[in-house]
Amino acid sequence: MTADNAEIIRTLENNRFDAIVARDFDKFAELAHPDLAYTHSNGALDTLSSYLDKCKNGYYVYHQIDHPIDTITVVGDTAVVIGEMNADLTAGGVRKQLANRSLAVWTRVDGTWKFLAYQPTVKQG
Repeated sequence: MTADNAEIIRTLENNRFDAIVARDFDKFAELAHPDLAYTHSNGALDTLSSYLDKCKNGYYVYHQIDHPIDTITVVGDTAVVIGEMNADLTAGGVRKQLANRSLAVWTRVDGTWKFLAYQPTVKQG
């Protein structure tokens, strides 16, 4: 993996989290692959469309997200990001604090990186 790839992915991760907190759903959609699989820490699975619908309708309202990255591994046209997602959000009308380990997958399509999958897991201890 080149440092350039790691920096591109790091920037894209920042951009996707910033977009969702800012409620800039067009920007988030631009970053995402049409086949996005967005798994939540409670096990619920959303597509790009269902996730954005929930965000636009106020089911998910992200107030703040901290997302330190531990590693970025690029193999061919796939990037895997291991890190954390610590968030202050409202989900289904309930304010919550999340502390998750996370795995994000990006894929390069026609030279452009797209957010393909996300899997958070609640941190233990």
